[in-house]
Amino acid sequence: MEWLKAVQRLREQRVPGVLVTLTSVRGHSPREAGAKMVVSADRTWATVGGGNLEAVAIERARAMLTDGLSTPESMKVSLSDKAPYQHGVQCCGGEVELLLEPLPVVPSVAVFGMGHVGVELARILARHDLELHLVDSRAAQLSPEHLRGLDDAVAGVHVHQVPVLPELVIGELPEGTHVLIMTHDHAEDAALCDAALRAGHLGSIGLIGSSAKWSRFRAKLADEGHVPEAIARITTPIGLPDLGGKEPATIAVSVAARLLQLFAGDPAKTEQQSR
Repeated sequence: MEWLKAVQRLREQRVPGVLVTLTSVRGHSPREAGAKMVVSADRTWATVGGGNLEAVAIERARAMLTDGLSTPESMKVSLSDKAPYQHGVQCCGGEVELLLEPLPVVPSVAVFGMGHVGVELARILARHDLELHLVDSRAAQLSPEHLRGLDDAVAGVHVHQVPVLPELVIGELPEGTHVLIMTHDHAEDAALCDAALRAGHLGSIGLIGSSAKWSRFRAKLADEGHVPEAIARITTPIGLPDLGGKEPATIAVSVAARLLQLFAGDPAKTEQQSR
């Protein structure tokens, strides 16, 4: 189905759109109830009937995109030559109802390190509508057995097994991806922090670890040419500041909750408040 492929394409390309469905038909209509089309800012896929009906739907869908609306809307269109029209007469004689459902760009998260905390965090995030990238330099940490808890994931799960230089994955991540660095190797963590700061397309950057670790990392990143304002983009410790505990599941819940707060608000404002 063309409309379904279009929905998948928009999600993969991180482009917002609107799914338009012909929900009911009274009298005569060019298409039957259930017909669908997809609208983006500059393109459409499939059809709900053409003519004034379709043009009105496209116009409203693009207005919804411009306004950043996230709530579905219903609209009725009369197919009578006596009805007001905006884009030409369409006199099939019926009346139709359309449902316009926004298709937002879902959040993207990359977790570097599938150790105890990483796996627990992946389990939680996988229950949400987002794109989840899991990265580890150790093949066993990304095996189906190790990630069995993600079998029923709602999220789109992308596994990146990179034996050498996992920081190269940074450049492949989608625009706006939130990065969490929690590998088994502090040298690997440091390389990832450096790569993340050099990338210009990421969302927030989080690093797991102690204040002593961060003190060493901050000095190392400065030596590598990063200015204080850039280094301040890295948030550490990660998670909710008021939720204590060192158990992997507790840390994972804390980090996931902080991410969900970030998704729900203004990313720039939320990131500043977390420091």
